[in-house]
Amino acid sequence: MQTAAALPVDDEVSLDQPIARALVWLDREQNEDGHWAGLLESNCCIEAEWLLAMHVLDYRHPRKPDIAATLLAAQRGDGAWEVFHDAPGGDINATVECYAALRSTGMAADAEPLVRARRWIEAHGGLSRIRIFSRYWLALIGEWPWDKTPNLPPEMIALPTWLPFNIYNFSSWSRATIVPLTILSARRLVRPLPDGLRLDELFPQGRERMDYRLPRKQPLFSVGRLFLVIDRLLHWVQRLKLTPGRGIAVKTCLEWILRHQEADGSWGHQPPWVYGLLALHVEGYPLSHPAMARGLGALDEYWSHERGGTLHIQACESSVWDTWLALQAACDCERPVTPGTERALDWLLKRQCSRRGDWSKLNPELEPGGWAFERANTHYPDIDDTAVALCVLASLPVRLRNRTRVREATRRALAWTLGMQSANGGWGAFDRDNNSRILTKLPFSDFGELLDPPTADATARVIEALGLHGFSRKDPAVEKACRFLRDEQEPDGSWFGRWGVNYIHGTSAVLTALAAIGEDMNAPGIRRAAEWLVEHQNADGGWGETCASYMDRTLRGRGESTASQTAWSLMALLAADHRDDDGAVRRGLLWLVRSQREDGTWDEPQYTGTGFPGYGFGGRLAPGEGGDIERLSSQGGELQRGFMLNYNLYRHYFPLIALGRARKRLRSTVRGEEG
Repeated sequence: MQTAAALPVDDEVSLDQPIARALVWLDREQNEDGHWAGLLESNCCIEAEWLLAMHVLDYRHPRKPDIAATLLAAQRGDGAWEVFHDAPGGDINATVECYAALRSTGMAADAEPLVRARRWIEAHGGLSRIRIFSRYWLALIGEWPWDKTPNLPPEMIALPTWLPFNIYNFSSWSRATIVPLTILSARRLVRPLPDGLRLDELFPQGRERMDYRLPRKQPLFSVGRLFLVIDRLLHWVQRLKLTPGRGIAVKTCLEWILRHQEADGSWGHQPPWVYGLLALHVEGYPLSHPAMARGLGALDEYWSHERGGTLHIQACESSVWDTWLALQAACDCERPVTPGTERALDWLLKRQCSRRGDWSKLNPELEPGGWAFERANTHYPDIDDTAVALCVLASLPVRLRNRTRVREATRRALAWTLGMQSANGGWGAFDRDNNSRILTKLPFSDFGELLDPPTADATARVIEALGLHGFSRKDPAVEKACRFLRDEQEPDGSWFGRWGVNYIHGTSAVLTALAAIGEDMNAPGIRRAAEWLVEHQNADGGWGETCASYMDRTLRGRGESTASQTAWSLMALLAADHRDDDGAVRRGLLWLVRSQREDGTWDEPQYTGTGFPGYGFGGRLAPGEGGDIERLSSQGGELQRGFMLNYNLYRHYFPLIALGRARKRLRSTVRGEEG
């Protein structure tokens, strides 16, 4: 329920009540040990793949019917499943995987939900349009020939780091997925669906007439076509068993998988988690083995949530990220240190990574010092989390900043972050210089973003952190990073958002960063960016941008107003010293105050985060690319809708940050006038 409060923005007191209400809500949501963790929603492929994995493992999870109920509750009226809230059109991959998962639970083909889904699948090109990931899942349950999937030889694990196909040249999430998949590809694990539950009805012309070819069309003389030829050769070699060292390669992959299992039993996120369990299973690990038991047990600990009477499974777990940003909100609201603050800080400092993760393979001299996204992840610290941590550590009261433990954590984090800067001046998310584009030509590379190149939003977060720690524009690392940002700016003034939706997120991150290092906020590029935000403000005073903007350029900066995107826009305009002659900031603040619920938080069903943006290298459309989404979707599945996320706490701490920064600006303005 919304409040009816008005907001005379010329009076700072008008922001006190909404901020106080939001802080009370935040306190209620804090866990006893000090951390915050909001539900991380994605799409029903997560639940579907767990159901399929349970079938392959012959694992009888007691909540299996509740997981299936989650799929049924999420099905659209047209029979499809979508990959983000109110997506324009369904998704062929999600729909096929959900269909197969429901069949694996025993649902009859003539059940009404499956009849609707089947009609939608047939109307949108059928199984020949599904991605590589979905084909692997169908192969695991005996519905797709393994020799019609891309061959992933486990021998990849032994390739030297100077070769482009070394696993450490793939993004961290791709690497963790590829290693267990190589075992499944080599062993060709199959546990067929029982008779009567096979997917014959999805092969209306018969299996023998099915077009199993890989969906990507390649020019005759191209690297992509060469890789398709090599793929056929690898299948031929495997059929003839011309793989004398395969046993050693599989053993090495197994050891890699076991080393990367986290303390909570997971592998950090899905799909590496389920593929890791399946790889161990095919190599003879029973469900009672400690690695298998911990992996399956973790599902019921932090990774599943009740909602609407059904059981939802998270693709990832965002507690470190959420906790740093909750502290950032408290700092921006100038809240005195509370026992909750102390508990949160203690919880976070204990989770600073002290081991050499995968990032060290190509950076052997760099000492560890970053933070990961999840509570139990020690292998994959990331730039974004570490940069936010540095921002918070710089914003703490002096008595906390001066503690030996905090100073040492800050020193290590700064050193690690600076050591992860890429050659072009930017920062990626998990690795340095992870941009070997030849890998995107491989036959299996349609499963998501295969690389982790530097991006404007990750780079901006680091620049902001460095600015808060006293780095100037003339510092070599900052100067190089700013050149990268200038090169990344779009002609209209905006910046692409890799990790948040989309140009609103990228533009906000960059403007906030440039202000932190003392950039001239009257520079033409900065004014152009601020004007772009003002031009894209909605009539109701808020801002919004649909996930579809990753696939359709005409939707950039367009969408129904959301709390997080309105907050990002306000943070950007405040950083850019927007004079607000047009009233954009005032109307944005009014929207936040009026849309705040009585309990202190905001509603936000929209997805404003991304895992994979969903359109090629970096998810970025070049001018002239993209178009009507329904038309592209109907033309054959080449459209990649990506992997979108709804961080359930984005709706809260980002508005709180924006309100806090606005109140500080108003106070400084009043003091200036009085002086």
